[in-house]
Amino acid sequence: MTEHVVVLGAGFGGLELVTGISEAIPDKVRITLIDKSGAFMFGFSKLDVMFGRRQASEVWNAYRGIDKPGVEFRQETVTAIDPKSRRVVTDVATYDADILVVALGADYDVAATPGLAEDGVEFYSFAGAELARDALAAFKGGGVVVGVLGPFFKCPGAPVETALLVDNYLAQRGLRESSTIHLVNPMPAPIPISQRTSSALVAILEEHGIEYWPGSKVARLDPEHHVAHVDDGRELPYDLFLGIPVHCAPEVVVASELAEDGWIPVDPATFATKFPNVYAIGDVTSAPVPRAGGIAEGEAATVAKVLIAKLTNDSDPVPYDGVAGCYVELGDDLVGRIDVNFLSYDTPVAKFTAPSAALSEEKHEWESTRVRRWFGPITS
Repeated sequence: MTEHVVVLGAGFGGLELVTGISEAIPDKVRITLIDKSGAFMFGFSKLDVMFGRRQASEVWNAYRGIDKPGVEFRQETVTAIDPKSRRVVTDVATYDADILVVALGADYDVAATPGLAEDGVEFYSFAGAELARDALAAFKGGGVVVGVLGPFFKCPGAPVETALLVDNYLAQRGLRESSTIHLVNPMPAPIPISQRTSSALVAILEEHGIEYWPGSKVARLDPEHHVAHVDDGRELPYDLFLGIPVHCAPEVVVASELAEDGWIPVDPATFATKFPNVYAIGDVTSAPVPRAGGIAEGEAATVAKVLIAKLTNDSDPVPYDGVAGCYVELGDDLVGRIDVNFLSYDTPVAKFTAPSAALSEEKHEWESTRVRRWFGPITS
């Protein structure tokens, strides 16, 4: 008898989870993978689109390309989740799961920052990245502000990366000397868990003439005067405002009994929720680690091992270790890397590897490896 595993969300977490389970126990499971989108895109690919380096057709990976034993993809929108019965309702059908995994990610609340919709550009959604691309192309010089608008957001290294790529883009267009760039971030440091890594990133920002305002949050934009009002009372004029919007859990999650204080609490070792045979991974959880694709991938690998052990009556796997990494791009094919370990030691650690062309190649291979793993056939 096969177990019906329903996975909601086909991002880093959902894709790694179904791949891991299908790879190990294809004869023991029937997996339904549900996502409202028809294709997957790496988060950093939005920056490629934003700075005109890749076209939309080059960054999407169609879910119809998934070729895994026992896995069926359904492009549907989840409208209701009952974690007690593990019943999921979509705009097309109803699913009853033996095991339910919620990996629906985080949504964006643009309205939470007054003036952002009228006079700024959020660039974390794909549509926003396209708008940012057009705004950058039309930019003729002046003040650029990159603002983080909430305390929790995907990929802690992204604000620094974005500011550096703006610098590189403007330099290529001959506009850098006639422009200023400010990075405003409510976090006290680029990577708060590591003073050394943060200092290295701040030094790079300084080398590129980027003004960095840590521990500060843009509270609202004044569309009439093009001024960002910071929560400490300072005012920052801009000609182009690029915002990382406030993040929130999807409404369907908030409406379910899964969420507490807006997010899904989980066991940090196994990602089990308080409901039997219901798990949650990735950005939608309140796990004690940042929100990032690499983090979600590691969480998914842990849940896959938990489920494999459960369905094969094997011993419990090693708990989640909080190990992950991310790349920080500077432009001109220079990429740095941040390797983090959140749970293996008394305090979290993060190591920064200086930017190089070799790491740029490594990043491309990292992407290609996951496309092959998640969308290609299982070969082992």
